[in-house]
Amino acid sequence: MGMSDVDVLVIGGGVSGLATAWWLSQAGLTVEVWEREQQPGGRIGSHRKSGYLLERSASLVMNSRPDVGRFMAETGLAASKAPAPSRPARYTVHEGRLEAVPASFGAMFTSPTWSLGGRLRLALEPFIPAGGNARETVSEFVTRRLGREMLERAIDPYIAGPLASDPDAANAYSVLPRLTALERRYGSLGVGMIVHKLLRRRSASVAEAFSFQGGMSTMIKTLANAPGVHFRPGRAATELRPEGKGWRIEGVSRAGEHSLRARQLVLSAPATAAAALTAPLDADLSRHLVEIEYAPVSVVHMGFARDAVDHPLNGNGFLASRRAGYAVTGSLWMSSVFSDRAPDGKVLLTNYLGGSRCPEVLGWDDERSAAEVLATLSPLLGIKGEPEMVHIDRHDRALPLYHGAYFARMQAIDERLQRLPGLHLEANYRGGVSVRDRIACGYAAARRIVAALGCKQGSGCGATEAAEVFSL
Repeated sequence: MGMSDVDVLVIGGGVSGLATAWWLSQAGLTVEVWEREQQPGGRIGSHRKSGYLLERSASLVMNSRPDVGRFMAETGLAASKAPAPSRPARYTVHEGRLEAVPASFGAMFTSPTWSLGGRLRLALEPFIPAGGNARETVSEFVTRRLGREMLERAIDPYIAGPLASDPDAANAYSVLPRLTALERRYGSLGVGMIVHKLLRRRSASVAEAFSFQGGMSTMIKTLANAPGVHFRPGRAATELRPEGKGWRIEGVSRAGEHSLRARQLVLSAPATAAAALTAPLDADLSRHLVEIEYAPVSVVHMGFARDAVDHPLNGNGFLASRRAGYAVTGSLWMSSVFSDRAPDGKVLLTNYLGGSRCPEVLGWDDERSAAEVLATLSPLLGIKGEPEMVHIDRHDRALPLYHGAYFARMQAIDERLQRLPGLHLEANYRGGVSVRDRIACGYAAARRIVAALGCKQGSGCGATEAAEVFSL
């Protein structure tokens, strides 16, 4: 049974763990990543089928953060970037047809598809007193500030689609952190947005959406093979023990048992796996982790001949609210967003089934899942006939749900972690589910770890690198 020492061990080789490990390696720390599966990336992965490039889960990165821009440049990933159209049309389903989403709040006031009452309600937003609390749901927050029409036609599709959540249960502070922060700081979303728009004009960061040449797997492979990141596939942690000023971690792989000492430990595994590992250390922490809910999602990829689809597909896709009555929460028109996703003369539509709205999709077989998607798409897009390619990726615990007392639960987890110095939880159940959020949270975690290790000038633990990377 081998033994070795590192500055930081990261358990979990998804984007959260790999991004955290990469940032730490830039500070000159020795970092090892254990991943129980044979491949890195967690649920993220790209593969080709019949000439189509398919994504198992996340399909792109949407970013306006300078730290993520820096990450792209310094990892070398900027050279592999595949940019999406800068201002694509976005659609929602309204009364059985696709309707373009207004590009701004201002555009909503002139949109003939929004009711006069809904537009007047938006206009009143700056005059509504600030309120709310940490337990307020998304539905309560949006209805209180912007009205019911905004909730049903704009916010509900977003919450149900990319987040797989229920706006009646989702915690507003956690799911809409920027909007709720605007209310707390400025008393009004409208006033806050104007201020932030003025500030962005002085900022170097530009909003953009992108993937990578070869798909999202390009990012994962780059991080797993980055200098200073020692990725160990097929290695599962079995026990965590505080030892001295650090941690002893026991693990197992096909090669046998492993034991390693780390000064700091990062758990980037899903909440259930983190709960199992922390149960012997702190029963309350483990219980809080077990209580985190997840939603299932089936990703149904369909390829068609271009002339089999009447719709011009002049946008990035559509989202569907609960009122639409579909099990389909959204459709991403991948061949319209990126040029290399479908063979010439073909189109690729990546569709999402389930979420908290329709969790029973997990039990549907391929035939029923494909039939449900085709029945939804055909009248909306004018599809004639059957798809020439179908591929389905199922995720039983696809996305964590920031539901109910989520905000209070995260505060309780932070309090329990104070009793376990050197242990950090960095996964998509904390701080956001998007790839952008995971990269940014990895940066923040790395800063905390570098500070905890005292990596300042002259300390002998990557001092110069740490100062340059984190400006400590």
